[in-house]
Amino acid sequence: MITFKHKGDFKKTTAFLTAAGNGNYLNGLKKYGEIGVQLLKNATPKKTGKTSESWSYSIEKTKSGVSLSWNNSNINDGLNIAVLIQYGHGTPQGYFVQGIDYINPALKPLFDTLGKELWEEVTRDARH
Repeated sequence: MITFKHKGDFKKTTAFLTAAGNGNYLNGLKKYGEIGVQLLKNATPKKTGKTSESWSYSIEKTKSGVSLSWNNSNINDGLNIAVLIQYGHGTPQGYFVQGIDYINPALKPLFDTLGKELWEEVTRDARH
């Protein structure tokens, strides 16, 4: 026989789920989006500065949750320059320009703290 006993109520759980359902977490995601843009701007190699100034972020609600993405709008001849810098590219003369891994190291500190801080923010909202 299995017995389940509980003491108290589910106020905290209900408050947490209500806060999450109301989208209160979006403020936290906006904060991280802006931080990520600044980190990417600072880390992007600068020849003209156009690529470093072309970072933005977007937040999209999906079926399974929310997506936070960083985007770079510097496109030349249909090619995203930020991606070419990151992964390298061939030249018309047949040479290969080695990529520079600048995106991953720039965002790593943000990813290291994002989950912890976002969870704290959501649960803090649910307690109040």
